[in-house]
Amino acid sequence: KKNNQTHPHPITMTKGTTSFGKRHNKSHTLCVRCGKRSFHIQKSTCASCSYPSKTMRRYQWAEKAKRRRTQGTGRMRYLKHVPRRFKNGFREGTKAPARKRASQ
Repeated sequence: KKNNQTHPHPITMTKGTTSFGKRHNKSHTLCVRCGKRSFHIQKSTCASCSYPSKTMRRYQWAEKAKRRRTQGTGRMRYLKHVPRRFKNGFREGTKAPARKRASQ
């Protein structure tokens, strides 16, 4: 019987398609702080934001990643009112002075 195989090595796709079929265990799950699927279950640390560490994970070499989660990307519940309050000298509990009408 003649061997029809012309290739010197047996043709098996070990790195690609067949390997992907074996992946059914999750090493990462959703993070409580950042919401990404980056929380390593065994290490119990997030690869993206380093939760449960108090300081957020950020590096100078990841400029875009810093831009995605920096100040001003969220609701800014407090900070969005600060420029207007600064303009008025942070006055509180007083009535705003009457503005003069434009002369006609």
